[in-house]
Amino acid sequence: MRLRPLIVTGLALSLLGIGVPAWSADDPRSCNDLMSSDTPAYVVCRWMATPEEAADIARFWLENDGQNMKDAGPGREVGVDCSEAENACDPNLEGDGEMHDVGDPDVDGAEDGGTPECQDGQKCFVDPDAVTRQQAAEAEKTPTGQGAKTAQTSGLRVWIDAELADEFKSGTLADAVKKVAALAVQPGVVGIRFTSQIGYNGVLTTAEEMDKFVAETSAALRKAAPGKKIAVHTVVPVLGCGAEEACKTEITKKYPLLDPDKIGAWLTGGLVDQLALDDGHMATEYATWKIDAAEAQRNQWIQVRARAWDAYAQISAEDAVFTAPGASQLNAEQATQTITDRVAVPLQSDAAESVTLWTRWQDPAKGTVNRVLGEKLADNATWEQLRKLSAVKARLATIYDPATPEVDMAADLKKLSEVFGQVYVRTP
Repeated sequence: MRLRPLIVTGLALSLLGIGVPAWSADDPRSCNDLMSSDTPAYVVCRWMATPEEAADIARFWLENDGQNMKDAGPGREVGVDCSEAENACDPNLEGDGEMHDVGDPDVDGAEDGGTPECQDGQKCFVDPDAVTRQQAAEAEKTPTGQGAKTAQTSGLRVWIDAELADEFKSGTLADAVKKVAALAVQPGVVGIRFTSQIGYNGVLTTAEEMDKFVAETSAALRKAAPGKKIAVHTVVPVLGCGAEEACKTEITKKYPLLDPDKIGAWLTGGLVDQLALDDGHMATEYATWKIDAAEAQRNQWIQVRARAWDAYAQISAEDAVFTAPGASQLNAEQATQTITDRVAVPLQSDAAESVTLWTRWQDPAKGTVNRVLGEKLADNATWEQLRKLSAVKARLATIYDPATPEVDMAADLKKLSEVFGQVYVRTP
């Protein structure tokens, strides 16, 4: 018996009053009748195997003193006797020709399990092509490295947040990738976001340049930090137009580089594992066509779902809507409504799997610090409402800059872990 994954979102967002249709009670594999009468509609139960099927499965494996289970075990070892004339054995093959137990070292001086030991000054097994043990140790001492370590200790899933477009333009991408990879091999780091607002921030000026940057940077990072997720952030304003043709025409002219087909190709081509879409433009971008922020967001997620982007990569919504100069000024009712619009809608649209919320950023032009919390991490109504989303905590992420702490790294990240399950630790 299992509960559909939708329960995770439904439980957390029940306070918002947004319902999710249940499966039909006529479903022959439904076990909804086993749940109490006050179970919310979005909680759905289905048998993976009915009780009768489970009994048949158990009988199959247990009958005849478990003979079927014994027969399903590993087969006999397959070996080749090189002393027999009919067997041709290459004398240059590696190995000593002897059988060894699982876990025995496979090279002289290897650690248990066959992993060559990392010596100081030598390239480490974590990344034999780009990151040495010494480089990783040096990266750990940097503010970003310490931020990643502290975040992991605080129970947060860690991403390294870098901007490599300038290095790509200047021809120094290889060195920048090595530095980012050295941070990414730290314990607890799951991925790297290597650019934000691509196609919108003006650094890259042609579609060809964007494609080349994404392809080369993705390939370099996958080689330098194997196994780490690769992510990008951008905005695709035309998606908010929905079916309004005049809107699509004008928005495409205004943002020619932000072509959804071009961006979608990065996903279908396997270049990125996560795409974050910014929601910040939705409040004002579509006023000419009488499309408000709620409708624009609905249009965006319908378009994302229709393009099946989530079949190729994780889709994330990103927003700074809760921040304000000094601290969030929302009362409890306003905060709850904003959570409904900017957190619940993306998650329940079945298009975005996570939501990234900015909690603190500086505006140099105005000389202000924009926050959700008050100064020195003071609680407020907005934070109290966000803290209620504990059941979807794993789906919530934030950005943290270790170079500009509010109190100190440990206190800041511990506070953020009250609401968020993931954090993007920024690099200089």
